[in-house]
Amino acid sequence: MSSSPLSSAQAARAAVATRLQSIMKDAGLTGNELAARCGWHKSKSSRIARGKTPPSDADIRAWCTACNADDQVADLIAASRNAESMYVEWRQIHRDGMRRIHEQTVPLYQRTRTFRVYASNVVPGMLQTAEYATGLLRSITHFQGTPDDVSDAVQARLNRSRVVREGDHRFALLLEEAVLYYRVSDDAALAGQLGYLLSVMAQPNVSLGVIPLGARRAAWPLEAFYAFDDAQVAVETLTAEINLTAPGEIRTYLKAFGELSKIAVRGPEARACITRAIDSLG
Repeated sequence: MSSSPLSSAQAARAAVATRLQSIMKDAGLTGNELAARCGWHKSKSSRIARGKTPPSDADIRAWCTACNADDQVADLIAASRNAESMYVEWRQIHRDGMRRIHEQTVPLYQRTRTFRVYASNVVPGMLQTAEYATGLLRSITHFQGTPDDVSDAVQARLNRSRVVREGDHRFALLLEEAVLYYRVSDDAALAGQLGYLLSVMAQPNVSLGVIPLGARRAAWPLEAFYAFDDAQVAVETLTAEINLTAPGEIRTYLKAFGELSKIAVRGPEARACITRAIDSLG
């Protein structure tokens, strides 16, 4: 992963340019011949192939059509659109505090019908209680050194989480068992959070699986990620959020979700995991 959003975006643009070059070569065309087929000035294909000019969606469609590679259009358009927004540092996202990003993502949550979430570090945001979220967001604010709007951000997070109880949305969530024990809030808040998990998992639109600590793993622990239908995957790292929209990458994360699902327990066994975590709080 590149060290900055700019260098990452440049690398993503270069990757798109390289793929377009390969398509052109596989078709046996020169840059001038491709430009002629597309009705472009001869320099345009060269600028796109060298990554000097980002291609528009129309450019990609024309390029692929000229090379008889229409089956690659969707993946390339998604990769091109993702080049600028795929890697954004949390400090940039939270430069004005955290309330704004919660409000901005409400439309994404509202239009998503199926959420698939894998949590390896904290309880997923849409299932967080106010007290748990307060402890977590306060820690994040302190660590990042970004403006403190924790109270407003918590309320915005709760407002966004209404999708769990309202509308036509389904949630498939996987939690590593260790998440149930991590003290990202005080013990009272954690106990309340775990109690809420027991309550919400009874909803017919929520499937909550817990991956036991001692499970024999075919899939190793991964970074936390959120899949929104089959359209987008948001991956959370320490420094940045990575938003993936390329169909191939989305399929890879959904495959990982499927493998992780196989080792998760649900129903009474999941409840037992959560209850043990509550009991450990004394």
